[in-house]
Parts: sequence; structure tokens; C-alpha cells
Amino acid sequence: MQEDNSKGWIYSAVIDSDEAKLAQEAADRAADLPPSEIDIDTMKITQRWELYTEENHEVWGYLFSKRMEQLSEYGSNVFLEGARIINLNDRQVPKLSEVNANLNRYTGWSSHGVPGYLPAKSFFAFLAQRQFPTTITVRPKERMDYLPEPDIIHDVFGHVPLHADPVFAEFLQTYGKAALHTNDPVHIERLARLFWFTVEFGLIHEDNKIKLYGSGLISSEGEGHHALESKDVDRRPFEMERVCDTAFEIDHYQPILYVLDSFEQLRDAMVSYAERILNEPATAPTA
Repeated sequence: MQEDNSKGWIYSAVIDSDEAKLAQEAADRAADLPPSEIDIDTMKITQRWELYTEENHEVWGYLFSKRMEQLSEYGSNVFLEGARIINLNDRQVPKLSEVNANLNRYTGWSSHGVPGYLPAKSFFAFLAQRQFPTTITVRPKERMDYLPEPDIIHDVFGHVPLHADPVFAEFLQTYGKAALHTNDPVHIERLARLFWFTVEFGLIHEDNKIKLYGSGLISSEGEGHHALESKDVDRRPFEMERVCDTAFEIDHYQPILYVLDSFEQLRDAMVSYAERILNEPATAPTA
């Protein structure tokens, strides 16, 4: 793998194919389509697992082992159980086919390779169908500690274990349906904030401790320790309206985080919010 500075992305053989180019074009076109016309199957690519290098497997294994040093005690129980269910380990980059065989038995969710960033509506269309668009590249060894782009460590290690939990799975699908339905800029902004402070950077009370569950905290050594240990973090009780009213910035450690009492709290709040959104008439996509 190498960095292509002219294009601003990480080159990898696993996404260097005509299939990937066509899938990205389909995803980009879908941004302007009504939800009923979005076909997520056209955006999927094959995980050519045999193309992962020894370095790819080494990076995966190192980061898996390193993060589990903290997460074995301070990762959410739901995350740890999910990682066990989908059989994540430090030996090799996971095969999505094996991940999905385990996931499907518990929640009906599945993960599918995509070529890179998807437009928001394309991403939401996956979630609405209990499918997760998954970046299948592996970050380079020289940038293990921080990579602004998502990769399979962020997506599969960080996100997918929670998809094995029925309560979180229901929340995420409900979120996807609501986000796919609305083109109201107010709802769009509020939903983006909700995703950021829960799916990406969420904390939860478990076993009389504050624990990590957001993928940005699970997959990042620096973010994970900062979230739990820094005196500069304002850890607030989760309240849906307050979360949706809180702006965020992406280029530094998070100074504000929200703490759930349970995943049922998150699911129930999302169900109530989604009912409001889904009962509003859908509008045409904005230009």
C-alpha cells in the first residue's frame, strides 16, 4: 500500500479494479436519486482477500492486540461479545464472508466491501437494509497510529462487533431509515451530530465504569485513552436533544463526549426521533 498524494487517498491493490471504479461511480450517482431508486448492490465490491500483504496482516494484528490491552477492561461488554461472535483475532485481516456468516445468525446484519467514501444517502441506504458499507483497505505501517480515512480496522474492528447486538442493530437500522428519508437540512445536521457522538465517539456506563463503544474510540489508541483519562473531556449524560444540538470538530481529540446508560436508551430515543422524521413528507434532494 502507498499514499497517492495527488488524489488524497491510500492506494491498495484490494480496491484497484474496474469493479471498484464502477462501484464508486454508482455510489456517486446515487447521491441524486430518490431512496426508492438507490441500488446498494451496484456499490459493492469483492473482498479479494488473497491480495492482502504480509504487512497488511501484521498491521491488523498489531493494532488488534494493542487496542485489546485497553478494551479488555474498558471496552463495552457489547463490543467485546460482538468481537467474539464474529471471531476477530490478531492472526489475520478478517474475511467478510466469515464475519457475515456469524453476524447473520444473531441480527441479520452483514458487511460488504465498498471502494471508498460513499455519499451520505448511499451510506444510509445500506444501513436501512441492515448492511454495512465496509472499507476493505488496511492503513500503511508508517501511519498506524492515525489515518484520517477509514480502513478495515476502523470499520470492521471499530464498528461491526456492535452489529451483533440486537438492540444496537435496531438502533442503527432505524437511524439509517430516518436519515435516508429526510432532506431537511435541520434534520441532516442533527442526525450527523447524533452519529458522531454515538456510533463514532460514544461512551457507556457498564459495571460501574465508563466504557468505550464508539468506533473512533475503539479503533484509535490516542482517542480511546484521551476519552477516558483526560481531564479536558466534558463527559455528559446522554440526552437526545442536547446531543443533536452539540456541534463537533473532526481535526483534534474530542473535548465533549456523551455517556449512555444503556443501548436501550439509545434505541428508544432513536425510535422516537425517527417517528417524527418518517411522518414528515419526504422532499426532493437539494442541489
